[in-house]
Amino acid sequence: MFGVDEAGKGPVLGSMFAAAVAVEDPAVLPADVDDSKNVAPARREEIAARLRESDRVAVGLAEVPVARIDGETDMNTLTVEAHAEAVAAVADDDAAGIADAGDTSERRFARRVEDRVPAAVDLTAEHGADESHAVVSAASIVAKVARDAHVADLAEAYAEEYGEAFAELGSGYPSDPTTREFLAAFVAEHGRLPDCARRSWSTCDDVLAAAEQSGLGDF
Repeated sequence: MFGVDEAGKGPVLGSMFAAAVAVEDPAVLPADVDDSKNVAPARREEIAARLRESDRVAVGLAEVPVARIDGETDMNTLTVEAHAEAVAAVADDDAAGIADAGDTSERRFARRVEDRVPAAVDLTAEHGADESHAVVSAASIVAKVARDAHVADLAEAYAEEYGEAFAELGSGYPSDPTTREFLAAFVAEHGRLPDCARRSWSTCDDVLAAAEQSGLGDF
C-alpha cells in the first residue's frame, strides 16, 4: 500500500514537492500521522525522519522547480507528473495506492497519474485523503517537510547573497505578508523579481506593477 500527496502547489516562491510513502502494513506508521497542516512543525520533522530511517517504509520524493512551473505546462499536469515520479520510486507492479486528488475529478486524476507510472499500479484518488488515510497523511508530512526545508535553504541563500534584509521569505504563499514584503523589497532594490519567484503567478505581476507605479510617483 502506498500513499502520495504534494506540498507547495500554491506558493509564489520556490518549488513544489510530491512524496510517496509505501508500507506493507500501515500499522508501522506513527500513530499521530495526520494531514501535515494538523501536525506541529517539529513533530512533522520527527515523523519524516522516522519514516526515512525505517527499513519497513519506502519513501519517494519529487521536486518541481520554479523553471518548470513557469515554463512547461499547467499546474494540474505538473502535479500529476510529480505524483507519478514519487510513486515510481516506491511502487512495483500490482501495488495499490491512494492519492490526495489534485483535480476536481478524482477518477481523472488517478488515471492520469497511473498512466505516467512505469509500473502497473492500482491508484485511487480522493479529496481529503491526507486526513482520512494514514499512508497519505505520512506522504503529506514528508512533502511538507521537504518544502519547508527548501524554503529555509532559499532564505539562507538570499541572506548570504543579498544581505540580512532578505533573510525572511515567509511561507512563500501569496497570502503571507512576509512573502509579499520580501518580493516588494527585492524588486524595489534590484529592479527584478528574485529567481525563486514563480513569474507566471499574478502575485508577481502585482508586485511589479506596484513597483512601477511607485517609480512613476518619484517624477
